[in-house]
Amino acid sequence: MPVDPAPALAAPADVDRTPAPHVGLAILALAMGGFTIGTTEFVTMGLLPQVADGVGVSIPTAGHTISAYALGVVIGAPVLAYFGATWPRRALLLWLMAAYALFNLLSAAAPSYEVLALARFLDGLPHGIYFGVASLVAASLVPPERTGRAVASVMLGLSIANVIGVPAATWLGQAFGWRAAYVVAAALAAITVVLVRAFVPARPGDPEATGRRELSAFGRPQVWLTLAAGAVGFGGMFAVYSYIAPTVTDLGGLGEGAVPVFLLAFGLGMVAGTWAGGELAGWSVFGSLFLGAIGTGVVMVLFYLAAPHGWWALPVVFAITTLGSVLVVNLQLRLMDVAGEARTLGAAMNHASLNAANALGAWSGGLVIAAGHGYRSTALVGLGFSVLGVAVLLWSALWQRSSDARQRTAQA
Repeated sequence: MPVDPAPALAAPADVDRTPAPHVGLAILALAMGGFTIGTTEFVTMGLLPQVADGVGVSIPTAGHTISAYALGVVIGAPVLAYFGATWPRRALLLWLMAAYALFNLLSAAAPSYEVLALARFLDGLPHGIYFGVASLVAASLVPPERTGRAVASVMLGLSIANVIGVPAATWLGQAFGWRAAYVVAAALAAITVVLVRAFVPARPGDPEATGRRELSAFGRPQVWLTLAAGAVGFGGMFAVYSYIAPTVTDLGGLGEGAVPVFLLAFGLGMVAGTWAGGELAGWSVFGSLFLGAIGTGVVMVLFYLAAPHGWWALPVVFAITTLGSVLVVNLQLRLMDVAGEARTLGAAMNHASLNAANALGAWSGGLVIAAGHGYRSTALVGLGFSVLGVAVLLWSALWQRSSDARQRTAQA
């Protein structure tokens, strides 16, 4: 198992670590933002037929609103990091959540498909930078050795949303109309604003930061390799997740009532993996990435074997998202380290990478299904992505060791 080419647990030395009076409540407030984002990101999937009827389009066309949100995440992370690097951290978080509330209300009030698609795109813009800045703030609230746990706690909000927030908002949308789900998401964002203002201590931005310095992260090979590891290594989970409903019913022979149980297993796996990722980070961030990537490949093979056998696939589904979430936490920590001085952009780009993985996994899974290979073939797509993820991580480790060797030679 490769050792960490570079430590990625401690926040930078110049981070303000002035003790916060309520560290637990501050991290809970930051995690509430993750819960809000997770709820609103995934609730559209559960209400897609109702959304399509509501704006008068087909279900596939309504599905483009999901893609619009993902596009907003990918674009918003670097753009907002470019302009927001010098902002005080708490103020930036407050404005991001306020914008999230506003754009969810716009989604709820959208009179047409075009307005809804625009609203979902705008709602995706704050996603990546919120998690990036919240992770930096959480890291500043705790001793260096607890950075992994603090960042994982922020991510845990998104995971818990898939267990509680998404099912609850989906039920409300089905009972009171799909627009109610976005109103609830807006209310959650408003609650986050109140909690962050009350419990998160003020943290200054970086007065020396510039947009050009933030963009310098894209000149670092390790940043690109980490983003690539996230996009391909996590893409396999989305290849399976995107088509889990027909896999369970058409291939596994179970009734439609089994689908929510499998979705619950996905959500519980995210919670378990996010917690485990924070614990493993204290051992080795890079080692945890390898374990997650290799383990994901193994469980993809197991899913391919278990998928036709109904309930036997349930624990495998749990394992897929557990290992995937270990990757998410440690990819975040890795990016916070390898971005160097471009900390805001580096921390924000993780979720841009993961949304690229979402699109890549769903698209690739659809290709193999359309080619006639059946729903279980999505697991083989996931296996392929896992192998690519391991290869990228090995490349990253070799590159770092080569760079370290050149540096030692230059200093000799």
